[in-house]
Amino acid sequence: MDWLNVIIMGIGLAMDCCAISTVQGMSQGKWHPKAMLMALIFGCFHMGMPIVGYYAGSLFVSFMETYAPWIALVLLGFLGVKMIYESLHDEHEKEKSANWDISHLLLLAVATSIDVLATGLLFVPYPEWLYPSIVTIGCITAVFSLGGYLIGMLFGKLKLNMELVGGLVLIALGIKICIEGLCF
Repeated sequence: MDWLNVIIMGIGLAMDCCAISTVQGMSQGKWHPKAMLMALIFGCFHMGMPIVGYYAGSLFVSFMETYAPWIALVLLGFLGVKMIYESLHDEHEKEKSANWDISHLLLLAVATSIDVLATGLLFVPYPEWLYPSIVTIGCITAVFSLGGYLIGMLFGKLKLNMELVGGLVLIALGIKICIEGLCF
């Protein structure tokens, strides 16, 4: 594990939130003060879920150390394929109007951070990377969420498929981690 992996992982994981934030911005069409709250909520959930995944996964340390590269490939590959599939098949979800209710934002945060729960398992062999990584992932998510909102607000006419990009990034990261784990 290194900082490049963490940053790439953070960017890939942030794409769900970025896509949802882009839709919120496109639906709103102007600045809304709750866009900052949305970014904060998404970032916090992306920091908390890997901790849950890590501590659940740490019960199986010896298994994880042996199979971590393959598990990373399968998890990130699955999440990437899922994101790509959703980006190509859930157009009706992307057309919903902006909803700023706290309960709605929390539901979006849970839905987008379920994938992040599984990434906590990736840190079982690298416990020293857990907390610096989750802070990085949370900050990247918050920035990408706010950026997605601004992109949606300013460029509402363009069809940006951020989930597709995020899915491709997660698959590439899974392959990279697996190759490094098997070769080094």
